[in-house]
Amino acid sequence: MNGKPELAGVADYFSTDHLRAGLRTRALKGASVTLIAQASIFCLGILGSIILARLLTPTDFGLVTMVLSFGMVLQSFGTNGFIEATIQREEVHHKQVSTLFWIGVALSFFLTLVFMALAPAIAWFYNEPRLKPIVLAFAGSILLAGLSTQHQALLKRKMQFYRVSAYETAATLISLAVAIAMAFWGWGHWALVARWVVSPLVITAGAWMLCGWRPGLPARGSGVRPMVRFALNTYGNYLLGYFGKTIDKILLGRFQGSYLLGNYDRAFQLANALPLQLLSALTGVAISAFSRLSRDPEKYRDTYLRTLSTIAFVCMPLSAVLTLAGEDLILLLLGPQWTTAGQVFSIFGSSIGVLSVYFTHAWLHLSLGTPDRWFRWGLLSFAITVVLFVIGLRYGVVGVAAAYTASLYILTVPGLWYAARPIRLSVSAIWSATWKYFISALAAGLLSWLLLHQSGATSNRFQALAVFPRIITAVCVCASLYLAMIVALYRGVKPITQLNSVLREMIPGFCREK
Repeated sequence: MNGKPELAGVADYFSTDHLRAGLRTRALKGASVTLIAQASIFCLGILGSIILARLLTPTDFGLVTMVLSFGMVLQSFGTNGFIEATIQREEVHHKQVSTLFWIGVALSFFLTLVFMALAPAIAWFYNEPRLKPIVLAFAGSILLAGLSTQHQALLKRKMQFYRVSAYETAATLISLAVAIAMAFWGWGHWALVARWVVSPLVITAGAWMLCGWRPGLPARGSGVRPMVRFALNTYGNYLLGYFGKTIDKILLGRFQGSYLLGNYDRAFQLANALPLQLLSALTGVAISAFSRLSRDPEKYRDTYLRTLSTIAFVCMPLSAVLTLAGEDLILLLLGPQWTTAGQVFSIFGSSIGVLSVYFTHAWLHLSLGTPDRWFRWGLLSFAITVVLFVIGLRYGVVGVAAAYTASLYILTVPGLWYAARPIRLSVSAIWSATWKYFISALAAGLLSWLLLHQSGATSNRFQALAVFPRIITAVCVCASLYLAMIVALYRGVKPITQLNSVLREMIPGFCREK
């Protein structure tokens, strides 16, 4: 590039014109690889959480969660903003990406020092002196995470999601293996600290190995100012969203202690792990695909609504199932010492479908290049969420979990309306694409609860079952009722055949370039 031989081998990282041909197929292939990888990561994460929960105590999890509540927002600095700035931009070149790389590294190093300096303050805030060394150990992960942002961005920009999936899966596997080994050998909460330090280390090493681009020196006049502004707006919104969803853990840690916080955090992670992990992973695919459609509003709207409909079809019944079987799932996975987590898990379960739909407003903002609008929405949503958490805190962990769920139901419709305004996508169109799935899941959940818990003889036989058969029964009853209602509302099996068609296109071997 620019006539320099040393850049000739990596010039292809900056061009995306060839991706427009067969974009749907590329996006589906990327989604396929990403979903398979994230399903593997999810299974590994669940298995690891079960093993760690049985080797460690709620207090161990609570201590580390106290630190993560502040530390993860700094560790995510580069991965929320600088990656999207490179993916979304129509054209980039080597000097721009190199300059962004060094800006990101410098800021990550600064944040590492800031977090280390905050160790005494964090320990004082929670009245927990054991947090000081945990903060210092975790601080190094902030710099590690900032060393690979542009490598990850270039891989995602080129839609090379199989490489991204490779290092993300390796990071999960290795970090969990280290944590489980340390927990088994009696390291207590330090096993969890190691997990969150090893993960960004593996991701950074993997991104550097799998991306052939290497940064040059930063250059003035490279035109990165709009990209930095985009990145800071995106991160600013992420910051608001993060604390909007983390203020609950901060308040519980401060006023309820590490034991109840540990129960709350395990319930939150297990209930939200699958949808958030899959949707977060698909963000790179969605931004890459939707960004290429931003100049064609009609096709953009049609593609988004079809995507939203598929997400709602899959995730709405998940809410009903997790709410119905939540306490039994926690009892089976974590054991009787996590009873409080089971109660909280069921409350979180009722929000999974709405959360999955609401999550896509970020795809709209980022692919349309409107992070400033996203930031303004983040200010409002943050204020509403904090007020609800403060109200819920007086009722303990159950009240805070209910406040989190309520915030999603309140914010989803206005959030999607505001994000979709630049492409003139109406609320009625969004509602039309999702309402049948929401109503079907709600009705299926209520009918299943009445049948299994309030119907006399049937309820008695259900309660007499062992834990695992109870879970299987609840899932089968709820899923069957949901599918029956979908067929009734659509007067056919159209949603099912559409999902089957998408899955067939995503499976390697079924895809054909168009």
